[in-house]
Amino acid sequence: MTLKKSQALGAAVAALGLTLLTGCGGPDAAAVPDGWDTLDTRSVSVGYPEDQGYAVQSAAERSKANAAVALREEGGLWTGMVSVQLDFATGVGDAKEAAAAAGAGIGLGTTRKETADVRLAGEEGAREARRIDYEFTSTGEERTPNKGTPMTGVLVAGVDSSDVPFAIRLNAVKGTLTPEDLDRFVTSITVK
Repeated sequence: MTLKKSQALGAAVAALGLTLLTGCGGPDAAAVPDGWDTLDTRSVSVGYPEDQGYAVQSAAERSKANAAVALREEGGLWTGMVSVQLDFATGVGDAKEAAAAAGAGIGLGTTRKETADVRLAGEEGAREARRIDYEFTSTGEERTPNKGTPMTGVLVAGVDSSDVPFAIRLNAVKGTLTPEDLDRFVTSITVK
């Protein structure tokens, strides 16, 4: 009887090991934190903190420049936003060029805090990206927080496996997301 139990246990361990080694047969997908959901586009997927009140904006509601958006709304104001832009620039061939083009759109009055090369999950030839951390103050326009409200942002830019540039942004009222949340945002990105 003991031999049969150990044989069954051995078979289960071998099956688990094979599953872990082979995965799902595709590129590695990023881990999305508990309580978060995913925005999925043809080029990238990215996590957003659904458990903190972020909700997906429909195609009819969002700007045509965005392939996907998740917003956090409080009292009729957008206090947080995760957005994905695809094919936003021409002549972009790598992560540095994508970051330069996307970084130009961050805006005047923005203070860049740090820029770093990052390696994302996903297709091997498209995993290189650049992360830009920045801060700014809200303009108080177009349903944004009151003018002068301190904001924080993270921009991740790169080029997908089909050479389509992408720019993924997270903007939020400063202090509503922890530095760990901002890191989780970046590590939740999968490039296709």
